[in-house]
Amino acid sequence: MASATSVPRLTAIVTGAARGIGKAIVLRLVEAGYSVCINDVASSAADIDNLVAEINAKHISPDSPARPRALGIVADVTSSAEVETMIKETVSQLGPLTLMVANAGVAQIKPLINVSEEDVDKVFNVNVKGLFNCYKLAAKQMIVQGDPQTAAGVNVYKIVGAASIVACKAWATLGIYSASKWAVRGLTQAMAMEMAPHKITVNAYAPGIIGTAMWEQIDEAMGELTGKPKGVTFKQTENLISLGRTGVPEDVAGLVGGYLASKDSDYVTGQTLVVDGGVIFT
Repeated sequence: MASATSVPRLTAIVTGAARGIGKAIVLRLVEAGYSVCINDVASSAADIDNLVAEINAKHISPDSPARPRALGIVADVTSSAEVETMIKETVSQLGPLTLMVANAGVAQIKPLINVSEEDVDKVFNVNVKGLFNCYKLAAKQMIVQGDPQTAAGVNVYKIVGAASIVACKAWATLGIYSASKWAVRGLTQAMAMEMAPHKITVNAYAPGIIGTAMWEQIDEAMGELTGKPKGVTFKQTENLISLGRTGVPEDVAGLVGGYLASKDSDYVTGQTLVVDGGVIFT
């Protein structure tokens, strides 16, 4: 157990972390001194293993050379049992959980009149149920650990979830995805109020147009709907950005793995913070 005067023992779980924004968040957290569980689905197992090997080859734990800086766990966030097992394994190998980043998510491009029940289930199972599983089970683990200063040398535990700019302003043909991300905002606010007495903060981050595989899929799907060549929709959307450039995963990682994961955000809770280069203004 850490004492109040010891070096903080920082342990995080990042879901959907094999590539893109999740991977960038992992790397930023490691730079900040965290030991991190890198989670994704089974199809990304090789990417998880490569990232774990890369991190452990470069970094030594600040409090114990025997403690790994990165751990890889394949788990489906839509399964509460798998999330619970992942959390227990992380705590067993890395120490008390101080940060959960529920980053895993899926997008869908389809006019609402064409959306099926199966489409709704798929998007909400990952983006809402999966995030809820991570919020709830991480919170239960943190409560069991007791006072964060005594358990890990930090002032508060932190839970962070992935929203989107469409959680603040819905976009046509992204209706179900938008609805799922609005739900993230609601869950984040309610969870923040309920967890405050336990010294747990709960916030969300809302990325804008970020150069990842997800946005490439959105561009391709929009092209199929509109008949426009690949890249045209992406470029038109990019023109909405005040700062004049598409975001990169590191822009989001700076907010999540930098600010939200640090003691600088200890007095911030229940918020959805937008990182979009100036597309929407809240």
